[in-house]
Amino acid sequence: MTKYYPDSNLHSKEMTLTGQGQVTAVPNIAVIRLGVQTTGENLVDIQSENAQMTQVIIQALQRMGVSDIKTFQYSIDKIYDYENGRQIDRGYSVRNILEIRTTNMDMAGNIIDTSVNLGANIVDLISFEVANRDYYYQQALNLAIVNAMQKAKSISMNLGIPADPVPIRIVENISSPVQPFYRQELAAITPIVPGNIKIEASVTVDFAY
Repeated sequence: MTKYYPDSNLHSKEMTLTGQGQVTAVPNIAVIRLGVQTTGENLVDIQSENAQMTQVIIQALQRMGVSDIKTFQYSIDKIYDYENGRQIDRGYSVRNILEIRTTNMDMAGNIIDTSVNLGANIVDLISFEVANRDYYYQQALNLAIVNAMQKAKSISMNLGIPADPVPIRIVENISSPVQPFYRQELAAITPIVPGNIKIEASVTVDFAY
């Protein structure tokens, strides 16, 4: 896109370009969400059962050296079936999901297997993060600016402009970071292979020429 802006004695020109930058980082945090779902007609009984099973899982993980454990979701729902147009009460469902974070990537599979063996029947989410993401993002941002400047230089050469365009305005294009994740219901996932995380940045730059 080329813009023309009137100046006092001449017309200065601008070109607006986008730049993209990307770096690859090895994740160093595993985030696991798993838990216990119990069902039955007596709410007090299934709440108690769920609490006991969840506590056993927490204590086992703590013995393994996992300390970053918190409740991610706790819900109680009524269960209904429909037969011949009639609503039938089937009792209650109690769901308790824990969020577990660890920097020991080799332990992720063992955390899941141990929890499942002790009664966890929901493995809801496994995701991977980079602890120092800002460091990598700054690198990607610098690459995005360089990319925009390279585009501007290439365009100016093709247009026969003697001097390189000068950046006069840089806007960072913000987007939500995307984390690789794996999702599986009611099953342990081993082995866990996190792969790499791509961290991207984008800028819009106005150049004067």
